[in-house]
Amino acid sequence: MPFTPAHKARTRTRIVECARLMFNRKGFDQVSIDEIMKGAGLTRGGFYNHFSSKEDLYAEAVRSFATCNPFARETERLGDHRSPKDAARRLVELYLSDAVLNDVDQHCPLIAIPSDVARAGLEPRSAYTFIVRRMLHVFRGAFPASDLRGTAKAQVILNLCVGGMIIARTTDDPDLRRSLRSAALHQAFRLLGEPARQRKGSNRSSTAIRRRRSPIEKGDG
Repeated sequence: MPFTPAHKARTRTRIVECARLMFNRKGFDQVSIDEIMKGAGLTRGGFYNHFSSKEDLYAEAVRSFATCNPFARETERLGDHRSPKDAARRLVELYLSDAVLNDVDQHCPLIAIPSDVARAGLEPRSAYTFIVRRMLHVFRGAFPASDLRGTAKAQVILNLCVGGMIIARTTDDPDLRRSLRSAALHQAFRLLGEPARQRKGSNRSSTAIRRRRSPIEKGDG
């Protein structure tokens, strides 16, 4: 008896979720199709019912971050009644937060595996571009359409967020990791027209992010 379209969609989603976590942990080259399918509780034989290649899956895993990132989950959970500027501020706060830095499984592909995109082909590069444009859209919305420098400022904020997190991940000095992200947040908030708010415990306000159990951790075939 053939599987229903709904079952096939759920299976595909499970594969993508497992792939995104494994690519974040190990990188594109160090993860095999067999590992991904085993992590999803499936056999390799079913892989090609959903994807044409590992590169195809990689691109889908990168693209999926647009709907599973902490900002998107928070918006879905609480509803988004914020102004465009408030949304941009919140995205900056979450992106540079302790909770996001410490949760490798949920890292944005832009900071987790940027070096992989050049080796993985054109489709993953397109997926990265999709994520970049989604973030830029949020940041650009914080500035009036009449602001001729709005696009440039949005791009600088993106660079601060991504660059700040990439550099912070390269050091094992907790104070330096914190100060690098704090400096990036401060400058991003200045561009948004507001000094960075003082928060208790540095930028730990995002501990409210609820991390979903991965299919790997669930162990449910």
